[in-house]
Amino acid sequence: MTTETAGARGPETASEKPTRRAEFLAFLTLAVLIWPIVAVGIVGGYGFLVWMSQIVLGPPGPPH
Repeated sequence: MTTETAGARGPETASEKPTRRAEFLAFLTLAVLIWPIVAVGIVGGYGFLVWMSQIVLGPPGPPH
């Protein structure tokens, strides 16, 4: 291992720490963009799973 790769994996220096603005933008990106998309995907995926199971197995309830 060379000194260049060893230095790249060392502890963070003060200049490499994320700023308050960068952390706020990361939070805003997660809160406004990523988590709503993930939530819609999970709910939509569950609805699709229920819909497909009802197509294959029939609707819930007593048999007619």
